[in-house]
Amino acid sequence: MKPEGLRQMPQTWHGACIYSLQNLEYIRKQNDKKESRGGLSMDYQDIICEVRDGVAYLTINRPEVLNALRMQTKEELEAAIDRIAADDSVLGVIITGVGRAFIAGNDISEIRIDAKGEETIAMSTQAHRLFDKFEAMDKPIIAAVNGYALGGGTELALACDIRIASDKAVFGLPEVTLGVAPCYGGTQRLPRLVGSGIAKEMLFTGRKVKAAEALSIGLVNKVVPGEELAQQADAMMRDILKNAPIAVRTCKRLVTQGQAMALADGLKLEAELNGMLAETQDAKEGVKAFFEKRAPVFRNR
Repeated sequence: MKPEGLRQMPQTWHGACIYSLQNLEYIRKQNDKKESRGGLSMDYQDIICEVRDGVAYLTINRPEVLNALRMQTKEELEAAIDRIAADDSVLGVIITGVGRAFIAGNDISEIRIDAKGEETIAMSTQAHRLFDKFEAMDKPIIAAVNGYALGGGTELALACDIRIASDKAVFGLPEVTLGVAPCYGGTQRLPRLVGSGIAKEMLFTGRKVKAAEALSIGLVNKVVPGEELAQQADAMMRDILKNAPIAVRTCKRLVTQGQAMALADGLKLEAELNGMLAETQDAKEGVKAFFEKRAPVFRNR
């Protein structure tokens, strides 16, 4: 059905030009209306993006294929994460999936037996860019892993700051069983999180890891009953957001950048950033509230 306000196509060339200009103006106005409803309002096919009380909720919405990642899914995630990063009203992000899976790997409809090396490099580079944005964003990100998190699902969870898993969650990097290796960052982020020995075992065998074991090896921060996952993730985010946003952002930057630095350089960065924090209004409010024995009121500045 033609949207109300969209004009019919005339038969003459001149009329078609006028038609195009008029309808482009109509579409522009509709897009402006979407923007005015809140900076993150966009029409997505593979994901859902909602903002409530300063938290962006990203949901992979392809339950019919266990939320497998296809090119469009990654493009939509990147568009959403770029907009979230630029929106000062958003202070944190929670990402999860619909149905039985968080993300059950790549969409097999886009896997080619005759794929060329340069095509694989391009696919890997795109995913690295996307997952790097999750890791580098200066806002805390919680992965609420509701089910299967295989291949790219585990790799996306690794790029988040905190992982809370349903007791039904299953993790794994099974790429070696297909004759390839993880190429969305798993070979680099997994050993940094759980240590090289455990990471190599998971990578070499391709075996799946259930939620309880994931907790025991440090792959996830917490395991909760599936029906409590959304509530528990939200509660943890709210606990984080009680604190000064500038201080939380600084902690994330120090940990993320510090992992790539020599210890001495990381300590120097820690001192420098704390010097900057000391001059913020939130730091002054925090100290003042402590001495006045009251809850601080942080303003994110």
